[in-house]
Amino acid sequence: MSATIAPPADAHASGPARETVRVALGERSYDILIGRGVSAEAGARAAALGARAVALVTDDTVADLHGEGVRARLEEAGLRCETITVPAGEGSKGYATLARVCDAILASRIERGDLVLALGGGVVGDLAGFAAAIVRRGVRFVQVPTTLLAQVDSSVGGKTGINSAHGKNLVGAFHQPSLVLADTALLDTLPARELRAGYAEVVKYGLIDDAAFFAWCEANGPAVLAGGPERERAVAHSCRSKAAIVARDEREEGDRALLNLGHTFGHALERLARYDPAILVHGEAVAAGLALAFRFSAYLGLCAPADAERVARHLAASGLPTTFGAFAGLAPDPERLLDAMAQDKKVVAGQLTFILARGIGASFVAKGVDVAAVRTFLARECAGEAPAPV
Repeated sequence: MSATIAPPADAHASGPARETVRVALGERSYDILIGRGVSAEAGARAAALGARAVALVTDDTVADLHGEGVRARLEEAGLRCETITVPAGEGSKGYATLARVCDAILASRIERGDLVLALGGGVVGDLAGFAAAIVRRGVRFVQVPTTLLAQVDSSVGGKTGINSAHGKNLVGAFHQPSLVLADTALLDTLPARELRAGYAEVVKYGLIDDAAFFAWCEANGPAVLAGGPERERAVAHSCRSKAAIVARDEREEGDRALLNLGHTFGHALERLARYDPAILVHGEAVAAGLALAFRFSAYLGLCAPADAERVARHLAASGLPTTFGAFAGLAPDPERLLDAMAQDKKVVAGQLTFILARGIGASFVAKGVDVAAVRTFLARECAGEAPAPV
């Protein structure tokens, strides 16, 4: 592939390359700082925001790796810091843990002018952000994402929330952070599986509306996963893409829904797996969802089968699942999948809405998708059959 993307704006400056991406939302605008080592600025940046105290929310895995370092930077800046630790994993995105985090923030005497700092992956970011949104009817917060998935997706855009027995992220609020510090050096400690899972969200940005970026991913995916400048470029490009969409449509009333490409299928898979990481993690569900969304688009005659095959081929080459059969311990069933999809946040008047594609880089919001077509497609996929076009 010959496609290229622009390097970080200051890639030729002395020292580690870094980039600042602005999320333009009027008086609620904020910056995403991207580069190796930017989390070392957490204290100075928090103090510059006028905070006097910080509630540092993290999980037990990240706390052991990075918690003391970030806490030290906060205290060096003269900030009072209280650490709140939750168990690692999707199980923490529930009512019980939310209540505990809210009470701990209040016990820490965090005021509206202070900060909640989310140090972790998407679970911690969503949980801490939602707690910040509802404690004292709104406290400012900072995201320091420690996974690739969180750096390119969940830390940006202000979606916060927890899961319900009825589905993923169904209880939450829009609450924009005051700052995002995407320290790519923190990704060095990630297990390979988590890196691959986050990479699915990187690929998504090319599939939505940027065919050249998808081609760049095909050429540079191994380097992104291995580390080096390609990783920083992928994070920066993904953040620019998401920031532009969020600036146009903050509350998902229009084309922000495109960011859910692959997620209708993916969230249904997660619900069937009971959010068990032994079966799948979020990025793996998204990867399979992307492949399914393109195969469903081809099944409906919207895009060429070759495009669906190309998407699946790149995801598989990156070590990501593309079919239901890739998940050991999962027993996919068309009716259970449909039931999960009926609780999707994009459902309108009981009608299913999907993000589908007319080709790579040409995704669109499809409302009122025929349930019979979805059921037939799912039945064939669950049986491991290649769906015949309608």
